[in-house]
Amino acid sequence: MNPVSVRVLLVRGMLAGLVAGLLALVVAYLLGEPRVDAAIDFEEAHSHDHGVELVSRSLQSTAGLATGVLVYGVALGGIAALAFCVALGRIGRFGPRATALMVSMGSLLAVYVVPFLKYPANPPSVGDPDTITKRTTLYFLMIALSVLLGIAAVILGKRLAPRLGNWYATVVASAALVLVIGLAYAFLPAVNEVPKDFPATVLWQFRLAALAIQCTLWAAFGLLFGHLAERVLTPRTAPDRQSGTATRPAAPVN
Repeated sequence: MNPVSVRVLLVRGMLAGLVAGLLALVVAYLLGEPRVDAAIDFEEAHSHDHGVELVSRSLQSTAGLATGVLVYGVALGGIAALAFCVALGRIGRFGPRATALMVSMGSLLAVYVVPFLKYPANPPSVGDPDTITKRTTLYFLMIALSVLLGIAAVILGKRLAPRLGNWYATVVASAALVLVIGLAYAFLPAVNEVPKDFPATVLWQFRLAALAIQCTLWAAFGLLFGHLAERVLTPRTAPDRQSGTATRPAAPVN
């Protein structure tokens, strides 16, 4: 792929990430913010140490939320676009749309779902402030392991395909991936700092909302970027050839 196409796809990836971020922002505001408010109410009711609020809650839930989600969407859109450029034509004979959707869904699994199952998202008031560095390190370690293992599984499947065929190579590579991730789950330390009296309904609704935000972001990105990438890599014909046949000049009259 030439550098011009990569640059164009990068820009379109960031644009698709911005649009996907807008959709994820709507989900975050409608599903996530009410659970955050409920968690904050729990914290205020059970804590006697009320610090000074540097940023108002109304600003956090509007401009702060929008800035965070949109910047996140644009950044991940650019990274995913570069991953698409690497994957196109190397993971099978898939077109731009299918490749974009596969990269998007694979990124969702590797970057969010697999780490989420080990270290799920927690609302405010959950977690010991003294362990935040440890928890953050473990979470990013799980992301790194998930991404590297996912890439290794793809490479393994490609190398096994000539001997086992695509179907069995995919099954073996997927089974190996699940096995190694299971071992990582078993050996990495668990983190469970949810207060005993914290409402279970609020906790699970918050986690489901966090998952819904990520699913919305990556699904929207995959569909939109696939459309934009296909237009770049397989441009349409001229308007006078949209019917599939060129317009021939009239024969001269003798």
